[in-house]
Amino acid sequence: MNLANQYRSVIQWEDPNEKELFIKFTESGDEIKNASKLILQPGQGCILTYEGKVQSVLVEEGTYDLKSDNTPFLTSVKKFLSLRDGSEHVMGIWFYRKADILNMRWGTRVPIAYTDPIYTFPILLSAFGNYSIRITKPQWFFENVIAGQEIYCHSHLKEIFISRVTQPITDYLANAKFSYVDVDSNLNTIAVEAKEKTASVFTDLGFEVLDFRIEGSQFDKDTLARIAKISDVQADVLAAKIAGVEYTEMQRIAAMRDAANNESGAAGMLMGFNAGDQGNSTMNQGSLEQQPATDSPLIKLKKLKELFEMELISENEYTDKKKAILDSM
Repeated sequence: MNLANQYRSVIQWEDPNEKELFIKFTESGDEIKNASKLILQPGQGCILTYEGKVQSVLVEEGTYDLKSDNTPFLTSVKKFLSLRDGSEHVMGIWFYRKADILNMRWGTRVPIAYTDPIYTFPILLSAFGNYSIRITKPQWFFENVIAGQEIYCHSHLKEIFISRVTQPITDYLANAKFSYVDVDSNLNTIAVEAKEKTASVFTDLGFEVLDFRIEGSQFDKDTLARIAKISDVQADVLAAKIAGVEYTEMQRIAAMRDAANNESGAAGMLMGFNAGDQGNSTMNQGSLEQQPATDSPLIKLKKLKELFEMELISENEYTDKKKAILDSM
């Protein structure tokens, strides 16, 4: 190989990958030629090290001339600064992503546990979303986190952030104690609070949070089962209200409907009807004087007609029962 080909005269971050945050310039066999040019594209920065120490951080895009007269750590025109460890003077060049880092994913690793403030049952809630950041202290991050790695990607950064931001978000949601019915309608509020609670985590690592979003939430299966039961009851109460009957009365009708569908058929349902009347009498312990309207023939006839109109009893059954009630008057 011609000696001239061993010297690198133009140094730049070729074919940058959007997932790369820091990358070391390590072309095999190349040495940096004095008076070489370093090119930084928009959104790129560069950290120069010499003999293991940071000597310069370049943050402005453009072309830089690596000359002995304007780069103090270059020792002499006669000496070449090598990228190889065997050289007398070792120089390191790390390019880093100065542009915004967008849409990094996050999510709670374990469900957040708290008690629903309205329904007082335990809740396990998971949340997930994305955030965008920008590096503000590249030298600090390089010295304290990169630690000489040749390539540092978003995946490495994501692992650090998720391990640190989950706890502040968990603490906030546990203390905020949103009822399950209010979680989805308050996702924007939760995101704003979560951004504030986690800001110091990013700042301490040399980054600024540009945006923090919560895309959705999810309850565990036991919480979903409890929610489903509450929803069923609420739906029944609303249906009773629309029908103009009491919820307890609607439950009684539903029970009689179930009885009508089992093996005993309408006869069993009628027995249930009579048993209900007898049960009321037993519970009241002869207090007919206190509640005369409950067992009055008029009320019984009204209920009997409702059962007939709901097709829970046949016409013959309706007629026979009606006659029995009238005969008892």
